[in-house]
Amino acid sequence: MKAVEMTETLLKPLKAGLIGAGIQASLTPAMHMREGAAQGLTYEYELIDLTQRGASPDDLPQLLREAEQRGLCGLNITHPCKQLVIPFLDELSDEARDLGAVNTVVLKAGRRIGHNTDWWGFAEGFRRGLPGVALSHAVQLGAGGAGVATAYAILSMGLTSLTVFDREIERAEALVSSMSPLFPQAHIVAGTDLPSAMRAADGLLHATPTGMAKYPGLPLPAELLEPHHWVAEVVYFPLETELLTEARRRGCKTLDGGGMAVFQAVGAFRLFTGREPDAARMLAHFWALTA
Repeated sequence: MKAVEMTETLLKPLKAGLIGAGIQASLTPAMHMREGAAQGLTYEYELIDLTQRGASPDDLPQLLREAEQRGLCGLNITHPCKQLVIPFLDELSDEARDLGAVNTVVLKAGRRIGHNTDWWGFAEGFRRGLPGVALSHAVQLGAGGAGVATAYAILSMGLTSLTVFDREIERAEALVSSMSPLFPQAHIVAGTDLPSAMRAADGLLHATPTGMAKYPGLPLPAELLEPHHWVAEVVYFPLETELLTEARRRGCKTLDGGGMAVFQAVGAFRLFTGREPDAARMLAHFWALTA
């Protein structure tokens, strides 16, 4: 009987998907399906692209119902739906509740359970890519969805002081207000003087779209980067952003956005399938896709 059940598990297709806008270039389906195949699973992963469908976040309730009706085991959620999906879920993990954002929804037994693997993905990539760097004071650029995840991650890793900058000061202040009660031992402030903050910082977290193909350029004046800084990027299209090129040229240790992209998928795969993914294999596949 056990052998029959195991065979059925391997043969029964698992189906998952990604909801977001303008996501046709996403590497997430390839990473999930390749790892599923390596584990002997029949695993289908689809894109539910709001832009391509002429849909909007207002259609989330219907899209969630359709996913359940078609037997999907889970959904990844990306821009612009990470906050907007929350009212339509039955339960949140502690991290998703703390962050106020969901990037992974498990559909099981008629319930929708929201998780956030973005913060863990960034933290795991940081631990592997920048081991042993100083974590006294960091500057973060960007206080949107990615910025909330990177701030939560770096503070969870023991950072003692974080200065947050955003073009909209209200967003930076909102991030400070949400993180301060969660990490009372840390000094978290919205910044107003970037040159001064960079002089005092060990490193820089970059969590804005600047550096993406459609938003080229540097997110700060190059002369603010000094050799003692580490620089951690969230952008991974392209992997080699202008910020990373300039930072390395100036002697900084750097981390590209690939780790966050891969490890959030590692976390989501674990939640969707109940199996432990091979992180090294998923990393190797990601590098092959982006080579």
